[in-house]
Amino acid sequence: MRIFAGIEHENTSFDKAAVLLQSIPYDGTSTWGKGADKGFSAFLDACDNMEIYDIETDSEVVYKGVHILPEIKEDQSPEAVFHAVHKRTVELLKQNKFLTFFGGEHAISIGIIKAFYEKYQDISILQMDAHADLRPTYLGTPFNHACALHDASIKTNLVQIGIRSMDRVELPFLNREKCFFAEDMYGHQDWMQKSIDMLGEKVYITLDLDVLDPSIMPATGTPEPGGLDWNTTIQYLKMLFQQKNVVGFDLVELAPIQNFNSPQFLLAKLYYKMLSYKFDKHDE
Repeated sequence: MRIFAGIEHENTSFDKAAVLLQSIPYDGTSTWGKGADKGFSAFLDACDNMEIYDIETDSEVVYKGVHILPEIKEDQSPEAVFHAVHKRTVELLKQNKFLTFFGGEHAISIGIIKAFYEKYQDISILQMDAHADLRPTYLGTPFNHACALHDASIKTNLVQIGIRSMDRVELPFLNREKCFFAEDMYGHQDWMQKSIDMLGEKVYITLDLDVLDPSIMPATGTPEPGGLDWNTTIQYLKMLFQQKNVVGFDLVELAPIQNFNSPQFLLAKLYYKMLSYKFDKHDE
């Protein structure tokens, strides 16, 4: 069994860990670049080579305990994956843990988000993504990666960050007041607080790595120019974690590039940063 960051300690067990990490290596509906099913192993390898002291928060959050769960292996159909993921998330939400999920492609988020809004009826969903993902159905299924936030747009308070690609069929489901297009964000900072103010107290984050610019994150299925840079991303996430109760998050769409480790190392640092912000003792 893999140990997060390669460091075994008293809080790595399921019972004692503060954080659960659920892998869902499904890549069945991605329509261009494949490989998101290989992302988790590359991510864990990067975590093993990461410094565990976070300078910004003066912390080593790994010792809170991150327990890696057995992966969800269902891949027979998009619908079967949705039901398997939803069922597992419902079960995990019964635990007193901070839940984190790792794709796989973005279709895995549909079942997760449904379980979260069933438990937290006042939840807000923050989508950080290059694509709107609001299609009601795509290629014959509502459980396609292009439909990842359609249900959330109807059932929850959805705020979208970094969007810069969409189809006309998605327009009826787009709330322009709560969608921050990348073109409008560039060169401005006011979008950060404005978007946070639109979220309720409890927030679930779904972060598609293509929200980042391809110059720093090329290892994703559908990279789009004009994305976020590293410092802007972590500055925003820090503000979010300080002001809201983030109840969980998922990271999706890492498709590793052979012999190129930078993208998965960035993701390892991003995951660790998000945990560091969640458990930052300075904000207690």
